[in-house]
Amino acid sequence: MNTSNELDNRLLSCAEFVREGSIVADIGSDHAYLPIYLVKKSISPYAIASDINEGPVKRAKTNIALCALSNKITALCADGLDKAAEYRPDDIVIAGMGGELICSIISASEYVKNNNVRMILQPMTMTEVLREYLAENGFEIIDEKITVAADKCYTVICAQYDGKKHEYTRDEIIFGRANIDRIKKGHAAKEDFIMLERMLLSVKRRIDGKKKSKLQAKSDIESEIYLQKKLEELLEYKENYNHAN
Repeated sequence: MNTSNELDNRLLSCAEFVREGSIVADIGSDHAYLPIYLVKKSISPYAIASDINEGPVKRAKTNIALCALSNKITALCADGLDKAAEYRPDDIVIAGMGGELICSIISASEYVKNNNVRMILQPMTMTEVLREYLAENGFEIIDEKITVAADKCYTVICAQYDGKKHEYTRDEIIFGRANIDRIKKGHAAKEDFIMLERMLLSVKRRIDGKKKSKLQAKSDIESEIYLQKKLEELLEYKENYNHAN
């Protein structure tokens, strides 16, 4: 990765959800690659690169200066949205963190409870926990995207506050309503099926391990078997995708 116009697929998928003309706050920005990309591409007129640690902030400032963008991107050392909210960002990106940490950052900020503010969230773990938190705390999940970068699968969630509690089925919490709809309606991308196949392989391994262990509760195994069944059902749609491509 460098300070050119290029991003890897993970950050590029985040960038695709950013609205043109919006002020962007990238929380946990590290090298500030995403803000630099958004400003250089004229997607965002101004951006904030925020990180909790001084080291990443120094790297961000160096990269921003190298691109001659110090007048358009501000680098902050801050915890979560503490300082970034003062800049009144329209779109907030929180990427590369665990789902539970993202929930914590959101819950600590009143600023995100604004239906004009869009959140673009890319959890590294606990995606189901994040979906459930959003649903129960007044955030509508507008869309999701699956992407592959460096042979790893990532989920990007786009959400916005509407103050309503949203009801999701168990499957929608696990897989994402938008992802399920896209697959069933024939609009899936190859990345969707790559994610499902990897999830299925992981589930099968867990089932085998739990069956061999005498310490596992029957309910634990049944839950995994249920997940296997649902994954296999969604993967049946891959045949239609292969025919279309």
